[in-house]
Amino acid sequence: MQVIPVLDLLDGHAVRAVRGERSRYRPIQSSLCPTSDPLAIARALVAATGARTLYVADLGAILSRGAHDHALAALCDALGDGFRIWLDAGFTAFSPMRASIERIARLTQSPAPAAIVPVFGTETLLDMGAIAEASASGFEPILSLDYRGGRALGSAHVESAWWPSRVIVMTLDHVGAQAGPDLSTFASVRALAGARSLIGAGGVRDEADLVRCADAGAAAWLVASAVHDGTLGRRDVPRGGSGG
Repeated sequence: MQVIPVLDLLDGHAVRAVRGERSRYRPIQSSLCPTSDPLAIARALVAATGARTLYVADLGAILSRGAHDHALAALCDALGDGFRIWLDAGFTAFSPMRASIERIARLTQSPAPAAIVPVFGTETLLDMGAIAEASASGFEPILSLDYRGGRALGSAHVESAWWPSRVIVMTLDHVGAQAGPDLSTFASVRALAGARSLIGAGGVRDEADLVRCADAGAAAWLVASAVHDGTLGRRDVPRGGSGG
């Protein structure tokens, strides 16, 4: 099972996510480095986990408070070829997703930057046809099924026939809550997923939680707080490593 570190961006800072309650998000205070600078935090997360994939939530874009295109371009340049950035920027449809990724690509300076993989979150997605369009255009999209308090958000109830090959089960109220992973919701989605790869998000506190997630059939889990707090690191990754 892979461990994929998470970087949340808001108002120019890396911030700490708490239960999806974005009004409470503040610049990160991390044991990994003494700054909330997005590039420094990204490098520290990658070093701490050994990952080759970074999940980025551009909360500025999601909340219409200003997208972080320049920061994302700098991340692509710094992380380099062979690295993947899974980007959730509140995409509502295919066209704004493509425009966003093209803007970021124009800002990159490296001849071989990291690749951006679009994540369509059901909290914001309005056109389910976007997934098929993105797949046909070579973007290899990921669908995030977003939940809060046991309830599906937005279009999370969409028929599984629309799902791409990789699906995230995002339980927002478990993020940063130290409550453990929501394996009940994960299991309900897994029952519908068939051969798709399922990635969980939220709640992992330590190695024991990772083992439970792996046993539940997760291909990967998105993690942030436990890495920042030092309760989870490279040595704690279960069999299968932490690459992208």
